[in-house]
Amino acid sequence: MKYAVISDIHGNMQALDAVLEHIKSQNVNKILCLGDLAMAGPEPNKVIEFVKNQNWQIIQGNTDNMIANYSDILFNKLKQNAPIMANALKYDVSDIKQENIDFLKNLPVNFELNVEDVKILMVHGSPRKQDENIFPNLTDDEVTQMTSATDANLILCGHTHIPCGYQLKNKKTVVNVGSVGRPFTDKPLSCYAIINIENSEFEVEHHYVDYDKNKAAEILRLRNFTGSDKLAQMLINPVERHI
Repeated sequence: MKYAVISDIHGNMQALDAVLEHIKSQNVNKILCLGDLAMAGPEPNKVIEFVKNQNWQIIQGNTDNMIANYSDILFNKLKQNAPIMANALKYDVSDIKQENIDFLKNLPVNFELNVEDVKILMVHGSPRKQDENIFPNLTDDEVTQMTSATDANLILCGHTHIPCGYQLKNKKTVVNVGSVGRPFTDKPLSCYAIINIENSEFEVEHHYVDYDKNKAAEILRLRNFTGSDKLAQMLINPVERHI
């Protein structure tokens, strides 16, 4: 069995189209999606409308949860440390159709599947928290602690927008699949992973895909909330993780 694993689309239909075209060449059996479908991107409604009509296994990301459970308290809390992301959230909540917000609200926080005796756990941040960061520079002990509550053989995550992987001493494998729509890497290419499972063994490979970043950035800039121009520029030249 062959799975494509995507995460963190963030309303970027140009990136998603390019990644799905690449996935077509990989002959996968199913697509798994680790959440963060819409927030702070060029076309949140369009992405949600598309995704909810696909036969994917999807879980909820932390920003999906923010959109689904928006409040003034949440806005003010986010604004203290990330004012542009707070502005994007507020704008998205007013712009996204209610049925699409309901779709985000009803997504599961995590999901387990068993494929040929390989137990897979889908999470957004970590098994402990929806917004916990599994970065490339953590120690094995730190990642072991983050994943101690699950007995899954393979833990799939996103959230940081930076792909990485860990093969732990306890035989668990942890893979951050990166981001489709807002990559935070030296080269801002969309990233996803292919999982190939055969005879109770599995292999994981990251794939990097270019897309029309200038078009996506222009669409985002024209959304015209405070800071949309800066978020648009970050699609072309990401300089920091959050603002």
